[in-house]
Amino acid sequence: MKKIICLAFTILVFQQSSIAQTSTYTKEVFVRGTDTLLYRLLMPENFDPAKKYPVLFFLHGAGERGNNNEAQLLHGGDLFQSARMRQEFPAIVVVPQCPPRDFWANVQIRNTGERFGFQEGGEPGKAMSLLMDLVEEVRDLKYSDNKQFYVGGLSMGGMGTLEILRRKPKTFAAAFAICGGDNVANVKKYKKIPLWFFHGEKDTTVPSEKSKVVVAELQRLKAKDVKLTLYPEAGHNSWDAAFADPGLLPWLFSHRR
Repeated sequence: MKKIICLAFTILVFQQSSIAQTSTYTKEVFVRGTDTLLYRLLMPENFDPAKKYPVLFFLHGAGERGNNNEAQLLHGGDLFQSARMRQEFPAIVVVPQCPPRDFWANVQIRNTGERFGFQEGGEPGKAMSLLMDLVEEVRDLKYSDNKQFYVGGLSMGGMGTLEILRRKPKTFAAAFAICGGDNVANVKKYKKIPLWFFHGEKDTTVPSEKSKVVVAELQRLKAKDVKLTLYPEAGHNSWDAAFADPGLLPWLFSHRR
């Protein structure tokens, strides 16, 4: 069954038409058969289809799930369209929205005991499966720099970041995970990918131990490049501090495959 990527800019480029540039994200839809994945798209300023650009995928948290194609920009959206980002790190930014009853990562959510049951292996959920196909479609675009693909996310999106890294370990040049987590048995699959973890020490939603155990395993495996930043006074909302870190974007975009 043919996969279709509904990108207005793609259609225009291949028709050799000019592309109107704006400072806002456009609303897009990725279609695979009868399934769809909504996403927002931000193109570089002064986009030139003859050039190649880095690509950043950003995965939102559980609270931004939905079908309005808007909520996923609540956290992080301003950072990626900031003047600094667009001038110093011109990139294609893709921000998909997970459907209401889905989850980026293969995780069992429990009401008692250990809340997050991170799975080892297993098939991806529908949202992750669609996301992986969208990544491949973007990789096929002639102006995507396949040596500079990045992914990052917060909370559920931090978990999804580690999930897509283990499922596509040869795709991404670097990644960041904010208040996420994973089954340590999966860590060996992405040990070669530079990773920066952020977590609040007072996080009661996703305890900081979830990041610490992954980082410890990466260090044990002599990972290529792993960083952990802990915020002693931060709760679950450690993303504001992470996004404010002046080193995040330079570190991320400094990596190439």
